[in-house]
Parts: sequence; structure tokens; C-alpha cells
Amino acid sequence: MESFEVRGGISLSGDITPQGAKNEALQVISATLLTPEEVTISNIPNIADVNVLIELLKNIGVRIKYLEQGTVSFQAIDINFDYLSSAEFCKKAAKLRGSVMLAGPLLARFKQVVMPQPGGDKIGRRRIDTHIIGLQKMGAKFQYNSEKRCYFIDGSQLEGNYILLEEASVTGTANLIMTAVMTKGITTIFNAACEPYVVQLCRMLNRMGAKIRGLGSNLLTIEGVEALEGTEHRLLPDMIEIGSFIGLAALTNSEITIKDVQHDELGIIPDTFIRLGIQILKKGNDLIIPRQEKYTIDSFLDGSIMTISDAPWPGFTPDLISIALVTAIQAEGSVLIHQKMFESRLFFVDKLIDMGAQIILCDPHRATVIGLNRKYPLRGIRMASPDIRAGVALLIAALSASGKSIIDNIDQIDRGYQDIDKRLQNLGADIKRID
Repeated sequence: MESFEVRGGISLSGDITPQGAKNEALQVISATLLTPEEVTISNIPNIADVNVLIELLKNIGVRIKYLEQGTVSFQAIDINFDYLSSAEFCKKAAKLRGSVMLAGPLLARFKQVVMPQPGGDKIGRRRIDTHIIGLQKMGAKFQYNSEKRCYFIDGSQLEGNYILLEEASVTGTANLIMTAVMTKGITTIFNAACEPYVVQLCRMLNRMGAKIRGLGSNLLTIEGVEALEGTEHRLLPDMIEIGSFIGLAALTNSEITIKDVQHDELGIIPDTFIRLGIQILKKGNDLIIPRQEKYTIDSFLDGSIMTISDAPWPGFTPDLISIALVTAIQAEGSVLIHQKMFESRLFFVDKLIDMGAQIILCDPHRATVIGLNRKYPLRGIRMASPDIRAGVALLIAALSASGKSIIDNIDQIDRGYQDIDKRLQNLGADIKRID
């Protein structure tokens, strides 16, 4: 098991380019199962979660070709259904939350599939009811195998239908889209997730011959077609990495240029960090975060304490709540961080308190951060990464802290951030991997 050894308190500088979007990659790679023709995807991040999904596709018979760094072609000609129903597949797929999105395309194309109970981050309950109820409304029949912890799904009677989602689930929306594109009739999905990665999936599918209307809205209309063709697709830059680098620059008092961000796809992410007092300059397709000795948290017009909360897109993504919280530690002023969507995502703050942060954990969903205004540096400690996003928040805190920090369980960070230690070293960070 590897750990990061970090010696903090160093002001960083330079350029950093965000990787391809992890969450988009999991969706569009799953969608390659919809056609026997070749689909080429570029800007794929070399991270554990994406590599596990690619390995799963290879194991079920998809032809995988690595064309160049970050570019992979997929051709799903000969699917091994014996492997799909095996205990080995269920065990491997259960390690990855995104594996649930294999169900939609396999069901649409082959009318049967095995869907494991998915794993992923331990950030609270993450139900898959949205997937199951939506597929059932389209005519899918479910049978649960408690021994294998898998759902056996029969899609022989699939037909388009009106689906009102209980929650705007991103993976649920993606799964239902991929099912509907090759299901006879018209499927309408209301309260659909509308974040850029879902839009990207729809754009790719339409290039393949799908008929999807309402892109970018929460009302999608999908007319099923008999077959889809191959295509080429490039992933967006990862908005979570971009937000992480903004927070990194502010907390470590650094000047960092974030390259090729595709600003129009970032929604309110820059504005949310601006509310924390951070200067963000646009230069072409780049964001420049200048060095700030001091940054002051905004307040509401009536003078009450600023609240930052997560919400489905176009609200502030829950994946950046941890980053916003850690960024506020050295600000002037106070902020209430409200994590509405997951009840265990704020439990990493005890490590930040041990480092000297002034944080009150009000309940599992809310924490008040009282900014130190750079009067006192955080101190290095030993800690462990509980999930991808909290792990990077702890890493950012360690990079700003005085002294040495050790971060254990960094395989969680590697699941979502490509070569993060090497890229931080290029900015001047003192970070290395140790056993």
C-alpha cells in the first residue's frame, strides 16, 4: 500500500492541464457496447476507475486498441455472455460504481444483462433505485441473486415510455438514455440530469445515429432506432480537477495557470470560488489564479453568513464540496458548507481539525468553517484518504501545511486523479510516493 509524503508550506507556480473528465469517460466508454462498429475516444484519463472499466469491457469480449496516449478504440463485436453471468464478473464490476452503466447498453442491444450491486466511494447511501425503476417502466424484469449480489435483467419486452425520475441521477439518466436509444417507441425522461457530461453522451450517441432531443435540459425525448454506427469522441476536461486546482492555488498562496478548461462548460464552479474571495482571471481558454496574500469570503446582502451547498446541475457539484471546504480554511471570514446529497462526505473534517483548522461539524451534512486568514498555518499530520474527493482535499491541506504530512490509502486518490504527484511536482510541490 502506497502513501504520499508531503512537505508543505511551499508556494507553487506554473501551468497545469486538467485530465479528461472521469465521469464522462465512464459514460461514453459504456456506450461503446451499443454498436459492433469501432468507436474511438480521446483524452481518456489514465486513472484506476477508468482502467477497471476498460478491463471489464476487454474481459467481456470488446476489442480494445490503444492508439496513442489517452486515445483508445473500442469494438464490441463478440460479447462473452458466459463471462457476464459469472461470479468473477460480478465481483470485479462490484468494485466500480460506474459499472452499473454497462446494464443500459447491453440491455438495449442484447435484451439481457447481469448488473452487479455497484461499489465506489464510501460517502453514504448511493441507491440504484433510479436505474431499476426507470428500466422497469420500460418493461425490464429484474431478479436478484443474493449469493452473487447481482441483478439478472430480462429486456425482451422493452418499449419506450414516460419516465419521471425521483432524483436527477447522473448515472441513472445515462443508463436510461443508453437503453432508450435502441428500444422501440419513444421514451421521455423528465427530471433528467443535465450536466455537461450527460450532454456529451447525447451528442456522441446522436453522431452514432440516435435520435435524442432536449440536450442540456431536464426533459429528454428519445426515439428508438434499430442500430447505431461507430464514431469518434473527445472528452471534456475534468471540471472537478479544475475546481481542485483553483482551491489548491488559493490555499497554498500560489499562482497557477489552468490550461484548456473549456470555460463555458464549467457552470457556476468559478463563481462559487469567487464567492470565497478567490480571484480568477480568464485568458483565452485558460484560467489564471493569481497569488493572493489574503482572500475574503463574501456574505449575503443582509450580512448573514455565506452558505455554499451542492445541488444537481446547474447547481454546485457535490464532488467539489470537499474542495470548497478546505479552501475556506485560510480565508478571512466564515462560511457554512452544506453537503445535501451524501451523509458521510464531511466526516474527513476531523483530520483538518487535527491540522489546526477551525471547523465546526454541525451534523453529517453541515460544517461551519471559520477562516484563519493566514494567521496560523496548518500543521502536518498522518491521515488516510477516505474517498477520492476528500483525499484530494486532504492533499491540498497538506501542501499548505507547515511540516511533513503522510497521506495513506492513496489508491482512493489514484482512482480519480492521473499522476497527481508528478503534476504537482512540476508546480514545485514537495511530494513523493512511499511504501
